[in-house]
Amino acid sequence: MGGFDRKIQKFWTYFYEYGGYNDVLIGLRNTLLIAVIGLIIGVVIGTLIAAVRVMPKEKKATGVLNSICDVYVSFFRGTPMVVQLLLAYYVLLPLLGLNFSSLAVSITVFGLNSGAYVSEIMRSGIQSVDPGQMEAGRALGLNFVTTMVKIIVPQAVKNILPTLGNEFIVLVKETSIVSFVGTADLYKAFNDMGTNSYEFMVPYIVMALIYIVLVLAITVMVKALERSLGKSDRRN
Repeated sequence: MGGFDRKIQKFWTYFYEYGGYNDVLIGLRNTLLIAVIGLIIGVVIGTLIAAVRVMPKEKKATGVLNSICDVYVSFFRGTPMVVQLLLAYYVLLPLLGLNFSSLAVSITVFGLNSGAYVSEIMRSGIQSVDPGQMEAGRALGLNFVTTMVKIIVPQAVKNILPTLGNEFIVLVKETSIVSFVGTADLYKAFNDMGTNSYEFMVPYIVMALIYIVLVLAITVMVKALERSLGKSDRRN
């Protein structure tokens, strides 16, 4: 135990006395920013793609949009997120002559990647809604878009809420790759602490515990939201 006590003492020295907790707080903030904003972007993009996928295919423009969505989803589901991140930061930005921060690039890539997965989740949610709901909306004089926004999508979100919660958890855990482009996240904060102290055991254990707490908190929030929506359904 004496050896482990020394490891804890060394970790505490770098974490508290040398101000390592500041890096951890910044890393935690960036991790949550990337995951939360990435999921919001993903839900918006995924909903739009899902709407295109379920849209009637009579018009040529709809077919073109569907093909574009197919290419988009195939790329982001067919390549690892770390590859997408590296391509965006080290290839695309220099080619376009753009100068964005690594945090902004990370958020954008996570959002685009999430959009590809959420599109399939949302499509299954939309298809789980009784087709009569669409017919009822159209019978009331609503167009396709209005019916989707006001009637179909809200019901679909209720059906897919647990899956969206899982997508959020995946994004939180995947943020550990953003250090590849220099973004300060939880992994980078604790890895730097281990590098500076030549002791990785305790920093990595603490890092794992923080990720577990984040995942548990997300799980509790999703379940609470499910119960809340369930109560509103019963009242109706």
